[in-house]
Amino acid sequence: MKHLIILTLFVFFAGSGYSQDFFNGKFNKRKNYIILANPTVGNLKTIGYLQSHGLLDINLKKTKFVGVYLEGQEYDFSESEKYIESAGAKNIFLHKVKGNLTEDNLFEANECTPEIRKIFDNSIGIIFFGGPDIPPSVYGEENSLSVVTDSARHFFETTFLFHLLGGSQNPGFTALLEGKPGYMATGFCLGMQTMNVATGGTLIQDIPAEVYNAGDATQALAIGRSNLHRNYWQELDSDTLLMGINLHKIRFTNHPFFGKAVKISKNSEPRVCSSHHQAVEKLGKELVVTALSDDGKIIEGLAHEKYPNVFAVQFHPEVPALYEDLSKRKFHPDDIPNTYHQIIGAQSVKFHKKYWKHISEVLNSLK
Repeated sequence: MKHLIILTLFVFFAGSGYSQDFFNGKFNKRKNYIILANPTVGNLKTIGYLQSHGLLDINLKKTKFVGVYLEGQEYDFSESEKYIESAGAKNIFLHKVKGNLTEDNLFEANECTPEIRKIFDNSIGIIFFGGPDIPPSVYGEENSLSVVTDSARHFFETTFLFHLLGGSQNPGFTALLEGKPGYMATGFCLGMQTMNVATGGTLIQDIPAEVYNAGDATQALAIGRSNLHRNYWQELDSDTLLMGINLHKIRFTNHPFFGKAVKISKNSEPRVCSSHHQAVEKLGKELVVTALSDDGKIIEGLAHEKYPNVFAVQFHPEVPALYEDLSKRKFHPDDIPNTYHQIIGAQSVKFHKKYWKHISEVLNSLK
C-alpha cells in the first residue's frame, strides 16, 4: 500500500509538472497549437465560451491551446491548472517560461529567447488579452498617469511580441515571423497596446487628461458619451448597476482589413465594448491604422504592413455579454437597465461575429 501511495503521488506531481512545461515534454507535433498569453481562469473561460458558442470555430480534433506565462507574474497560475483539471479541458495545456526580464533587455535576445522560439516553432498563432497598464519605462516615458500592477507580465508579453515582429528599437533584430510570415498574432485592448509598444510605439497614458484636457471624472463625462472609453459615472455615483465599460461606435479607415479581411461594409459604424483609459500614440514599426473612435482621436484597430495575419483591436470582441442577453446594466444613473447585447444591436453583433469568423478562418488555414 505504501508503494502504491508513493507511485500515485509521483504520477500526480509528474503530471502536474508536465502540464506547466508543455513544450519541454513529449507532445504531439502533428497537432496545431494556439498560444494564449496570460492564461488566467477568466481568459480560459472566455476561450471556452467562444468555442462552445461557435464564435471561435476551429477543428478541436487537430487544434489545441497552450497558455504561456512568465514565472514571477502576479497571478497564481496553479488556479488555471486546477480549473483545467476540474473542467476536464483536455485541449488546454500550460507552459511556464523562466528568465530574467527588465526594461533593458526586452528588445534583444535575452534569457527567454530560446523558450519563445520553441513556442513559436511549435504553434500557429497567439492571442493576447486585455489587462492593466504597461510600465511607461518600457516605451521610454516616465510614469505620469499609469497604474502598473504586474510588470513581469508586461515585460514577457512585450518581449514575446518584439521577438515575433521586431521593432524600431533594434533594427538589426530578425523577427521570428520572417521565417513564418503567415503566423497569426492578435490581441484585444492591452494586447493591441503591447503590440504597438513592442514594435517601437508609445501610448497615451490617460485619454481624458492628455487628449481632452479633462482632469477629473466630471470633466471626463463632459466630453460626451460617444467619446468615452470607459464609464466615469462609477466614480460619482454609487448605483451598483452602473457598467464599468462604454459601448460606443467606431469607424473604419481606408485600410482593407475591415472590408476585405473582415467582410463588413466600410460605411458601417458598429458599437464595441471599451474598458481602457490608455491608447496608442506613436505607431510602432510597420503598423497601420484600421479603425478609429467616433471622433477620430483614438486608434481602435491596427494591422501589420508585412505580415497579413497580425492585427489587433483596442476594444473587446471576446466579451460573452455581447452575444447573448446576460445581466442588465446601465451607463448613466438615469438610464433604464439593459443588456450589452441589446444595447449594441443586431448589426453590431453581426460585426463581432464576422470578426471571429475571420480569426477562425485564419487559424483553420494554418499548419
